[in-house]
Amino acid sequence: MMSRFQRSLWILATLALTPSACVKAPPSHQGPHSSDELPSFYQPPSPLPTEPAGYVIAHEKLTGPAALESAGSNERVLYLSNSGSVGEAPVAVSGIIALPDGPAPTGGWPIVTWAHGTLGIADKCAPSRDAIGASAHYFNQAPHRLLNQFLKKGWAVVMTDYEGLGTPGRHPYVLGNSEAYGTLDIVRAAKKLHGNKLSTKFAIVGHSQGGQAALFAAARAPTRLTQEEGLELVGVIAYAPASAMRLLFHAGAGREEKSPDSAFMPLFLTGAVEGNPSKVKLTDFLSEDAVKLYERVDTECRVELSEETSWGGIVPKDFVMKESPVFTELNAQLEAMDPSTLQITVPVRLVQGAQDERVNPAQTVLVKLGLARQGATIDYVGCPVADHFGVLGDDIPGTLAWLKQQFTGDAPTTPVLSSCQPLP
Repeated sequence: MMSRFQRSLWILATLALTPSACVKAPPSHQGPHSSDELPSFYQPPSPLPTEPAGYVIAHEKLTGPAALESAGSNERVLYLSNSGSVGEAPVAVSGIIALPDGPAPTGGWPIVTWAHGTLGIADKCAPSRDAIGASAHYFNQAPHRLLNQFLKKGWAVVMTDYEGLGTPGRHPYVLGNSEAYGTLDIVRAAKKLHGNKLSTKFAIVGHSQGGQAALFAAARAPTRLTQEEGLELVGVIAYAPASAMRLLFHAGAGREEKSPDSAFMPLFLTGAVEGNPSKVKLTDFLSEDAVKLYERVDTECRVELSEETSWGGIVPKDFVMKESPVFTELNAQLEAMDPSTLQITVPVRLVQGAQDERVNPAQTVLVKLGLARQGATIDYVGCPVADHFGVLGDDIPGTLAWLKQQFTGDAPTTPVLSSCQPLP
């Protein structure tokens, strides 16, 4: 029998993922990844430099909406990382490095490496390419209030775009190792650029997709980083982390009406396919029309995929799956994306809004229980009036106090005034 939490998760999954009516599949695009014409900065040399992960290929001053207002300097960076796919080939990844205003303190500014939430797969969605009027602009701006608070505290902020988001290749959505490498390697890139201005201490913070990415990065840090580098991960914060990918995908595929959340089905598939392309093949389980519609991930951000003219306008039950689909390899990849079985050795802070309709609070409870079974030390925090994005504002006081304690070892001397409170 299902537990109470599992039943709650199943119910939300069936409510949160919905599509109906028939939409004509778009004409096929040329090639596997034809988002838009990449600006020259995002086009790495071929072949890539034979340098270690974190090597800086290019960097330039960043201005405009993508830049953080409270920073003394913002720069766009292109650095080496590794793919999360089989073989883990070297890849170029883009991102942003923002330093606090004023001179660096003795020992350097501590670093927060930020893992962003769902934006889409198309290159135009990348945070470092954000522009006013862009379809992903609202979602790229959503964490800026929080990130600016980090800078005001005297912490440097580094923000990966993730593999394939802004750069050549398809972004493998919620593919844990890919996200982890990008999130960790931009810390290395920042240290190579700014040396002793930056501390060796860093924390990982992420939201939604990025919450899951943050947990994967924390789990992979002990083997990804070398002792010689001297980098010290002090803790990880995950706001409403993505989880239960297998359950959500199949619940969505069985829906009998339309929903904008159907956009997440093709996003999940990009990570599954790119994670093991020789074994996970769309034609094993998707209908011909769904395979054609899938190609829209390369040109549409998540909000566009949710529209009636795209995945938001189909009835999944009658459209997505072929007759007699084969799910074995797909299911294995979807299950590997779930963060609840990770082993994390640094302190973990999980934050969840009670009003969240994108990530069910029961999902985050299951993540907490799973991580605890693997030995993690977890502070679980609930925000009673916060929705999916509201946690990024409501928990600012608690987040700042918690990170300060991890960086300095000093516990708060006065109560933290916040609507978000610890939960058992």
